[in-house]
Amino acid sequence: MPDTELELDMEELESAEDFLEYFKIKYDPAVVQVNRLHILQRFHDYLSAGSLPADETQRAKLYRELLQSAYDDFVKSDALTEKVFNVFKLQKAPAFVPLSSILIEN
Repeated sequence: MPDTELELDMEELESAEDFLEYFKIKYDPAVVQVNRLHILQRFHDYLSAGSLPADETQRAKLYRELLQSAYDDFVKSDALTEKVFNVFKLQKAPAFVPLSSILIEN
């Protein structure tokens, strides 16, 4: 796909706020402050899940919808619940240390 104006513009965007402002999505700065990386990763995951329209206008519309969905996920939930990154997906076994292993035997 050749570099279109949309792709060139998106290459310049650096922060979650930049993306939200570019796509004219109203947002709560407090939500973005805590979840910026999660929002961008979720947006990336949504983009990777399907094919993109060839038409730039349709692609921009889809990007906006997917970014809105990614942002909304973290308005309604939190990072721990959404488990965007692998670190949140790892199941930790409860730590058990038997009392006998820490007692000093005479």
